Amino acid sequence: MTTTDDHVELVTELVTELVKILETRILDPLEILLASDELLGPIRARLRVEAEVWAAQLLGADPERATLTAARLVGVLYPGDAPFHPPASWWRTALGRAVVRTTGHPVAVAVPYSTAGAMLGITRQGLQDLIKRGKLDKHPDGGVTTSSVRARVTGIATSRGNSSFKPMSTGRSRSDAENGGRYR
Repeated sequence: MTTTDDHVELVTELVTELVKILETRILDPLEILLASDELLGPIRARLRVEAEVWAAQLLGADPERATLTAARLVGVLYPGDAPFHPPASWWRTALGRAVVRTTGHPVAVAVPYSTAGAMLGITRQGLQDLIKRGKLDKHPDGGVTTSSVRARVTGIATSRGNSSFKPMSTGRSRSDAENGGRYR
């Protein structure tokens, strides 16, 4: 599969996921409250178009727009009084992978090793190996910097020279054998 095909696949997966989340968190409750879905048809259609726009913004070339879009979506789709700390499984979703590429983590400068591993889709041992080899940066207060996780995912060179990384299109972990015996 080419990089363009991978990008189209990720955009399609992200749009589908956004529509499903919007249906579940916004439209379904409205349907219950209104005791009807007849008024929601035009809103459903509009949210589908908006989901396509948001996906393009999240995965687009403008980092500021992508960051703002990620913040808006996370703020609206996952509201709460506490900072956003999703479960490890959230990072493997299309939206989670897009947020990692965009901001690293929407609210944290550093994350625990377990979260960094989830964000990268690797084991704790793989994460330790990347830290030892200088491919990820430890935070002085503990954990791993989200900027180094983001750089690892996007292939952006960091101060430690993390430019050889080839991002995975689906965000799923590769086995050690598929990875040539080495972690990403």
